[in-house]
Amino acid sequence: MRKSVKIILGIVVLLVIIRLILPYVVLRYVNKVLADMGEYTGHVEDIDLALYRGAYQIKEMNIRKVKGKIKEPFILIPRMDLSVQWKSLFKGKLVAEVEAYSPEINFAFSSDENASQTGADNDWTQVIKDLLPIQINRFAIYDGKIDLTSVVSQPKTDLSMTNFNLQIENIRNVEEEGKKLPSPVRARGTLPGYGGNLVFDADMMLLKQIPDFRYKMSLNDLQLVQLNDVARQYGNVDFEQGTLTLLSEMTLFDGKINGYLKPLTKDMKIFKWKEEDNRSVGKFFTELLAEAGNLLLQNHPKDQVATRIPLQGTIDNIETSFWPILINVLRNAYVEAFRVEFDNTTSIGNTIKAVREERKEKRQERREQRKEERQQKREERKKEKEKN
Repeated sequence: MRKSVKIILGIVVLLVIIRLILPYVVLRYVNKVLADMGEYTGHVEDIDLALYRGAYQIKEMNIRKVKGKIKEPFILIPRMDLSVQWKSLFKGKLVAEVEAYSPEINFAFSSDENASQTGADNDWTQVIKDLLPIQINRFAIYDGKIDLTSVVSQPKTDLSMTNFNLQIENIRNVEEEGKKLPSPVRARGTLPGYGGNLVFDADMMLLKQIPDFRYKMSLNDLQLVQLNDVARQYGNVDFEQGTLTLLSEMTLFDGKINGYLKPLTKDMKIFKWKEEDNRSVGKFFTELLAEAGNLLLQNHPKDQVATRIPLQGTIDNIETSFWPILINVLRNAYVEAFRVEFDNTTSIGNTIKAVREERKEKRQERREQRKEERQQKREERKKEKEKN
């Protein structure tokens, strides 16, 4: 056998051995990264490599809180695929894409740290960098589940979302460079405990510390009777029937917010003469007045009560006003019923214009202030000269 043939065979054998050993090396490395994440720890059952497409697949990732009373894992992902994004590589950008299949995320909110599980105190970006050293340009979730425990503490209210699908594209702005909001975000999910569904569409600039965005969101056909625990606690009423749809549009640019919320109820009924539970006298009259208000403010042809709540301000201070809300309730009832559709009245361009005008006003104020300070100093020097 020729020497060259032996060398080739040796290289092939070596590559086969490396290919057989490499999954175990990567598995050990990944579990080492996940083992120590501050308040959380994690473990992976198995890893498959697909070298031909520059990818590896994580199976049965389980991340849980180290201490506390919560038994459910914080994150459970049966299968996650991490790979090079080839279409971006052809454009000269080495970035990655991540796909998570049927993940389960369990949040718990509580003032008691042992009963809280939000992951807010952990640096998850560093964990992702350790698992995938190149920057992520696309992230997707397929058929996920999100559980929020005690999202409202009094009364204890849980929220669950299933069939959750999420797509975030062009995170690193590989495509459409120069565009103000280059990253499309699309999310869909169902709320089985409330009989409704979520639709969320946005365009974002995710490379800023506080991302700019413009979104449209709708929560459709939530069953009002499922909100009775909260309604009893905060309004001393409960719903007999009806649905709630919530529409919202919002823009954020350089921390400045402009948008609205549009809640619409359909076939809402609050008061019932005879109830199975022992209703107090106070609750009887509260529900009677609420039902009277419902009938008074209802658009009867549409059997609908609705309003539009304008939102403006900054991320630290969102403001609204009572009068536009009341006027919009009356408009829906007696002028024209609000449609279950977006107004399309918010735009990133208008928000940018408002931010620039605000900056211009602040610059003018600073100039005026400096002018007054200089004038004051001149007068002080003049007085000193007169004394001398």
